[in-house]
Amino acid sequence: MATRTQILIPIGIAAIIIGAAGLISIPKDAKLEQTKFPMGIVKIDGVTLQVQIADTRPLQTRGLMFQEKMPYDQGMLFVFDGEAIRSMWMLNMQFALDVIWFDANGNVVYIQKDAQPCKSAIETATCTFTNGNNAKYVLEVTSGFVDMYDITENSKLEIISI
Repeated sequence: MATRTQILIPIGIAAIIIGAAGLISIPKDAKLEQTKFPMGIVKIDGVTLQVQIADTRPLQTRGLMFQEKMPYDQGMLFVFDGEAIRSMWMLNMQFALDVIWFDANGNVVYIQKDAQPCKSAIETATCTFTNGNNAKYVLEVTSGFVDMYDITENSKLEIISI
């Protein structure tokens, strides 16, 4: 029978390798602390939000990393080329988020409330959130937004300008 140490050492090594791979795979331009995102406006169930637009791979990888906070009337909208299963990670995040996945028609396909940031790069596997449904858009808002505005699976995203 394996000892506790014999089990924990390989798990620890695997966690370090996964975390390092995650950091190495971040594109160089996504690592810059001051990234300028295009801005847009969306509505969800009549609630208007000013959103940062992440519509390129480097901007999507960067996301809300290093931002200190975000008011409830703001968010980040990830715009992808087509519908697919999308994963969102919380590496270098400073605050918890509500994450809402939408199909190409703006219908909610999944909601993850109170997604907590990674405490370290080693935790990347535990602070990555995936929805099993195809999505074209993902909206990240400050944790509590979904409950505050009663956003549900019947909610609808309306893109005003992006």
